[in-house]
Amino acid sequence: MSSFLRPLAYRYRWIYDTVTAVSALSVGGVKTLRALGLEALQPQLQPGAAVLDLCCGSGEAAAPWLAAGFAVTGLDVAPRALQLAKARHPTLQRVEGLAEDPPLRSESFSAIQLSVALHEFPRVERAMVLRSALRLLQPGGWLVVVDLHPAGPWLRLPQQIFCELFETDTASAMLEDDLPAQLRALGFTSVKQELLAGQALQRITAMRPIQPEQS
Repeated sequence: MSSFLRPLAYRYRWIYDTVTAVSALSVGGVKTLRALGLEALQPQLQPGAAVLDLCCGSGEAAAPWLAAGFAVTGLDVAPRALQLAKARHPTLQRVEGLAEDPPLRSESFSAIQLSVALHEFPRVERAMVLRSALRLLQPGGWLVVVDLHPAGPWLRLPQQIFCELFETDTASAMLEDDLPAQLRALGFTSVKQELLAGQALQRITAMRPIQPEQS
């Protein structure tokens, strides 16, 4: 469950943008927040590589990748969000579909980004999204996840209030779970977790193995 503010934030863009701006202050602002995925993976990728932004929304987190010269595809289930993405970022290739079962060819991407989106999924569906990412990555390709993490003492109460007002039970479930361990269990390797914004945010990078793991 969530408060009445959550649907209002999605209905009225100015509320959504204000909430995003306030929540991004702890990492240096919205521009910095949206570039966290690119910052983590750009050194690992060839110029112009194919990148997928899962749950891309209106394309704001895909914008830094586009500006850096990558061939970016954005997938989202909401047609309205994709229309906004088309208007704001014309070079973004847009695909309508479920992140749990993307209508995309396996091993198509050098990198996949999930930017503050994974916490929207219940646990079972979250695992499906991550399995889909593993399928869509080329061997040796990289996943970057930027999302919620249990905050340290100074930000614990603000995070709790934020989740009560704007998030659902799926966000609370993510705060209880060990996402790096889940990624390893699904078959990702080279999993690295960084804690940002007073530990309230985590950035995780993980690789699809070049060769399948031997059992």
